[in-house]
Amino acid sequence: MSNFEEWILGVVVPLEEERGRDQNAVKQLQALVARDMEAVNEFIRERMASDVPMVPELASHLINSGGKRLRPMLTIAASRMCGYNGDDHIKLAATVEFMHTATLLHDDVVDESDMRRGTKTARMLWGNQASVLVGDFLLGRAFKLMVETKSLRALEILSNAASVIAEGEVMQLAAAKDTGTTEDAYLRVIQAKTAALFSAATEVGAVIAGRNGTEAAALESYGRNLGIAFQLVDDALDYGGRAASLGKNVGDDFREGKITLPVVLAFRRGSADERAFWQRTLQEGERSESDLEKAIDMMQKHDALADTILRARHYGAIAIDALAIFPESDYRQALTDLVEFCINRNH
Repeated sequence: MSNFEEWILGVVVPLEEERGRDQNAVKQLQALVARDMEAVNEFIRERMASDVPMVPELASHLINSGGKRLRPMLTIAASRMCGYNGDDHIKLAATVEFMHTATLLHDDVVDESDMRRGTKTARMLWGNQASVLVGDFLLGRAFKLMVETKSLRALEILSNAASVIAEGEVMQLAAAKDTGTTEDAYLRVIQAKTAALFSAATEVGAVIAGRNGTEAAALESYGRNLGIAFQLVDDALDYGGRAASLGKNVGDDFREGKITLPVVLAFRRGSADERAFWQRTLQEGERSESDLEKAIDMMQKHDALADTILRARHYGAIAIDALAIFPESDYRQALTDLVEFCINRNH
């Protein structure tokens, strides 16, 4: 067992047992929402249709590339937990997936990424221009679906999330390669860039069920804190995960000069020489083949990966507590267990 795997656990449960339980959490959620997700997937296929052949071809490449559909599953589970029995949650779940896919297409262009989920990114196959434009097409489809639900509040939540996500991208771009980034500043970026869609996905589940008060606020909190925890684990995995299960190369964030929480912590805790290393490799972009290994060694020396996971556990605990106002149900249990999956996952 690696040190990183021990840090992720933080408990005495054997690694394989813990992973098995987490995978069961995902399977439990998938089983609960399976029928609804079949409808969501069919709806997505219908609404990707276009007279321009490249549009459905490129969109399908990413949508069908093996993602767990976590965000739309959150919308379905949240709405069902709140007692919703109509059909508009299908449209909202599809909306969330279209928004997520659009942001991935745009992200890969901005980050100049070559791989996603183990396959070549759309920009590598069709080019940057096509990726951006099809992302715009999917956002247009998403807004049309929002309107079809005739829920002004759901439209407000999701449209606000779209603008916040874009702001997060700009914030990240402005802070790119800035080793002086503080932890608070970085958390603001991921709350906008990642957590905003998680929180919107869960909050609209309550709204469509007519729960516009305390329960909607609780699900917004659940989604937001789950999203923060999810991204922090991603940050740690980029330096301590496995390429085969990550669906990308370990160290991609480092090679792209991204400032993530493990870097922020290692930089702040490092010596003058170590800070000079981070400035050279990330700020100035001068990297050798051995620098990634040095970066990981420094993170381990200063507990940067372990503490990133601890931060994730903190936000995960807030997410779980947010669900406490709901009566016990299979959906509440599945959403609770999902938090542990997101923190303990190795991919």
